Amino acid sequence: MRLCLRRGVRGAQKEGILTRLDCAWSRDQREKIYVQHRMLENAAEIWKWLDAEGAHFFVCGDGRRMAKDVDAALRKIVQEHGGKSIDEANEYVEKLKSDKRYKRDVY
Repeated sequence: MRLCLRRGVRGAQKEGILTRLDCAWSRDQREKIYVQHRMLENAAEIWKWLDAEGAHFFVCGDGRRMAKDVDAALRKIVQEHGGKSIDEANEYVEKLKSDKRYKRDVY
């Protein structure tokens, strides 16, 4: 992702590093849209990326609220789209962390 930041979104798209970008704007309209809302809207695809394609998942930002809500959404996606119990979904997410596929830079 650092390459994306240096070269910008368009440069990353041209190089094929960034193939999709979904934005969540919490202050641009009457109803607030947060990252976890976008995640749940695209839950099946996120599950496919994580489980079948070995994707990495990064969370950067507010650790008090946003990161907790994003973590909860991720666990819900694993549970619902992975057909897992709550305990199995928690184990799956913890394994993502131990495999360094789920990284958090929260403050």
